[in-house]
Amino acid sequence: MASEFLLEIGTEEIPARFIPPALAEVAASFRKLLEQERIAAGGILTWGTPRRLTLVAQDVADSQSEVSTEIIGPPRAVAYDSYGNPTPAAQGFAKNQGVAVGDLIEVDTPRGVYLAVSKRAAGRPTRERLQELLPSFILGISFPKSMHWGSETITYARPIHWILARLGGEVLPFTVGDVTSDGMTYGHRFLAPQALEVEDAEDYVEALKKAWVIVDPQVRRAHLEKELAQAAAQVGGEVVPNPGLLEENSFLVEYPSVVCGNFEDKFLALPEEVLITSMREHQRYFSLRGKDGKLLPHFIAVNNTLTRDPEVVRQGHERVLRARLSDAMYFYGVDSKVPLADRVDALKGVVFHSLLGTSYEKMERFREMAVFLAQRLAPDLTDAVRRAAYLSKADIVTEMVGEFPSLQGVMGRQYALLFKEPPEVAEAIFTQYLPRHAGDILPGDLTGALVGMADRLDTICGCFGVGLIPTGAADPYGLRRHALAIIHILRDKGLHLNLPEAVMQALDLLKGKISRTPEETALEVLDFFQTRLQHLLLSEGLHNETVAAVLAAGGEDVVDAADKAKALEEVRQSPDFPALAVAFKRVINIARGADAAEVAPLLFEHPEEKMLFEAAALMEEEVGQALEKRDYPAACRALAKLKGPVDGFFEKVLVMAEDEKLRRNRLALLVGISNTFLQMADFSRIST
Repeated sequence: MASEFLLEIGTEEIPARFIPPALAEVAASFRKLLEQERIAAGGILTWGTPRRLTLVAQDVADSQSEVSTEIIGPPRAVAYDSYGNPTPAAQGFAKNQGVAVGDLIEVDTPRGVYLAVSKRAAGRPTRERLQELLPSFILGISFPKSMHWGSETITYARPIHWILARLGGEVLPFTVGDVTSDGMTYGHRFLAPQALEVEDAEDYVEALKKAWVIVDPQVRRAHLEKELAQAAAQVGGEVVPNPGLLEENSFLVEYPSVVCGNFEDKFLALPEEVLITSMREHQRYFSLRGKDGKLLPHFIAVNNTLTRDPEVVRQGHERVLRARLSDAMYFYGVDSKVPLADRVDALKGVVFHSLLGTSYEKMERFREMAVFLAQRLAPDLTDAVRRAAYLSKADIVTEMVGEFPSLQGVMGRQYALLFKEPPEVAEAIFTQYLPRHAGDILPGDLTGALVGMADRLDTICGCFGVGLIPTGAADPYGLRRHALAIIHILRDKGLHLNLPEAVMQALDLLKGKISRTPEETALEVLDFFQTRLQHLLLSEGLHNETVAAVLAAGGEDVVDAADKAKALEEVRQSPDFPALAVAFKRVINIARGADAAEVAPLLFEHPEEKMLFEAAALMEEEVGQALEKRDYPAACRALAKLKGPVDGFFEKVLVMAEDEKLRRNRLALLVGISNTFLQMADFSRIST
């Protein structure tokens, strides 16, 4: 038979950001636990609110599956004497396993025929195993922070107050700390705090709904979205989209109840980003926009309880927000009195990193780096890039960014425009930070893209240069994110940057700060970039061997490497490719390690040598033209034309001839061909 398992861990309010990852972990960990215990089960659901984490496992088997094991004993040759009688080895093995010699079986192994015993063990009841395992399972759920409480020695995100556990409708008793599980849950802390006895998951959901708890996060989120839309419509507006704020609010409450409040029109004089950020970060309020696209002097707050007098609640929210917005208006007024350029010197008092200097020193380095990039990639933008880099971090020392760090770059752009900096410079001060996270937009302007890449290169090279290298999951300085951002920008803008040259330039600017040699650091930084590019291309669906072949031949230009990989991947779909790859691999493998030299046609002994020489010359010319145009599909087609001559050459010509002159000449021919192949990819990396 199969039963439903229902588990609820009731706690004090868990921080909203802890809950989604905890629910994902609960589902994955419980599935793994059941598999390890050989307990069959159907679907697994998880729900959660600030006061409860819930697990529902459907169709859980009543007992573990039977397990069969085979224990290997002595070889048959040792187990029986020449007359076929069991030896002490066989008798001792049978005795140790608690069976008769006659019960032993013979099994074939890679080492020969051995005696063995087959044992079957019946599974234990699921109920017994879960009672034993659930305490450690519950305490094993990880959270960013945990706490002790009272005299308990256990730790958890927040103190545990109750545990509901039912298997097949029956209470499953066990103890965690000083809490023993039972069949009870509890309603909303304020609206229906009484205990509720429930029989199964369906009963559980309905009982909590009546007790003002929407336990399913998806249902709760949909309810909140509906409430927000209705409240916004009442004042003729729409909610400013913010998926993160929506999710956070849905995990801050058990039953969302919204109230729409107002603020004075004078605060609309603040930049939009300031208003939205102030409402979002301090109060978790939603901003509203009118049909004309402009912000409205209204907001929506989410409450965790229904109120007897909504007006009192509204006035409370308005009073708190008024104070916040007044502070923001004061900060903006103070900041607006000082030009952004006059704040740059203040960066000398801001430490970027104890080993890498101040933010001013960092700005000086990446300003030079940005100019270096501009001169190679967009010379016309050199002056704008230099100015944007100089002003890029000045808003760090403003009052507004001090209060709202997330507005860095946003306020820099605002203040730059306020003091008549060129629009392209102001925009770059903001876009230098793009992309800020995975999936974020990329900079739309090239000036900001160049400044941002220079800043990130300085950070990556500086951290590697002082030994601050990411290990495992630890990447406190976000170096993987920075490297990926550079790769994404280069590909998005089609910028053909010589990455080794850029890395060496960044390391040269870091002289006196880094403790490792530039050469050693450059090798590690370039390998770091190549690994990021490899993972990115694999995530786009390219075959591992395709990516490895292209990167092994050189990934100095990110855009070229990606385009070559895509072209090679397309060629690999051809039914002729396996035979083509065999020919390419043979050339590369034989030529590897041989010296490049001029080929002497007068030394050819076979017509196949001349045919290959002439075909190779034509192929090299076509490949060169294709590579110059960055037409990599055409380069692949030109390479493919060499298959016939290569096959004929290897069929008729002995490369490793005894005559040294002939051998060297034939190797030189293959080395030249191999070097042309390697301009596209190292085909020896592709299995055939």
